[in-house]
Amino acid sequence: MRKVTLFTGQWADLPSEELLPKVKEMGYDGVELACWGDHFDVQKALNEDGYCEAKWAQLEKFGLTCFSISAHLVGQAICDNIDERHKSILPPHVWGDGEPEGVRQRAAQEMIDTGKAARKFFNLKPGGAPERVVINGFTGSSIWHALYAFPPTSQEFIQKGFDDFGARFTPIMDAFAQEDVYFGLEVHPTEIAFDIASAERALEALHQHPRFGFNYDPSHFAYQAVDYVKFIYTFAERIFHVHMKDVWFGHGDGTVGVFGGHTDFIDPRRNWDFRSVGRGDVNFEEIIVALNDINYTGPLSVEWEDGRMDRFHGAAESCEYVRKLDFPRNTNLAFDGAFDNDAQG
Repeated sequence: MRKVTLFTGQWADLPSEELLPKVKEMGYDGVELACWGDHFDVQKALNEDGYCEAKWAQLEKFGLTCFSISAHLVGQAICDNIDERHKSILPPHVWGDGEPEGVRQRAAQEMIDTGKAARKFFNLKPGGAPERVVINGFTGSSIWHALYAFPPTSQEFIQKGFDDFGARFTPIMDAFAQEDVYFGLEVHPTEIAFDIASAERALEALHQHPRFGFNYDPSHFAYQAVDYVKFIYTFAERIFHVHMKDVWFGHGDGTVGVFGGHTDFIDPRRNWDFRSVGRGDVNFEEIIVALNDINYTGPLSVEWEDGRMDRFHGAAESCEYVRKLDFPRNTNLAFDGAFDNDAQG
């Protein structure tokens, strides 16, 4: 059975020493550590003696493990059109003076450093490093603002955005290759890839770089009417990590559509909202079958987001739901094989 972990990104208001025992109490095997709050500090991991060892000791203290780290916030700034919103999510040394190109370049260097820190951290994992060390994250996008094609937006204009992404991320992926780590993009609105077609185009911009793949999250596809099961089969060799997150869609009162209407989450007028796992409209049964079909053996990481529910209740029930949902892939006798005389005991 696959391990069930909790992504700590939405829990960064709690220090690790307070959060981790609660994660264990909620039933999880481990965590996907976010590179914010005090959960995983990239520069301390690289430069402070004993930091990585202490982090593993802390995880072991509470009976937890870790399979991946996440650098979504820094990743967002690599290709984005930078504005004042980024200051609130970036480390001060990355934001610097806020000059946009400088922010993008410092964010790219921080991502390279994240790859180095992840390799150092997982080399010290008790029992040995995982087969594939994965850094999940975002890319940002210089063309997200052109999602709707007016003023008239040519393919040449769009291609410039993919070229910009390719130019900025290829050196990062080359650096990841040197460290033997992988990047899992969470395909997501506001990123260079937000559906199947744009994910294919992002891979083309990187010339199919082997270190670039996906942190699969069905919640970002479902409300867009993107086939989230097809995504798994389309990119079978590049599903590096999996988020279990739910969403409901086709709700609301018809006031707010797929684009969100500049409303806040949980506004009752909204067409869609994220839900605790198992309480939305995502068909996770189909997802587990597809993950078994592609032989995905990595963790199932709950990214818990539901503004209507107490988060400890929600994260605990999500863990229980995922455990009941998952099942091991059949690698032996076909279910009808026992009818064959030669197979009978």
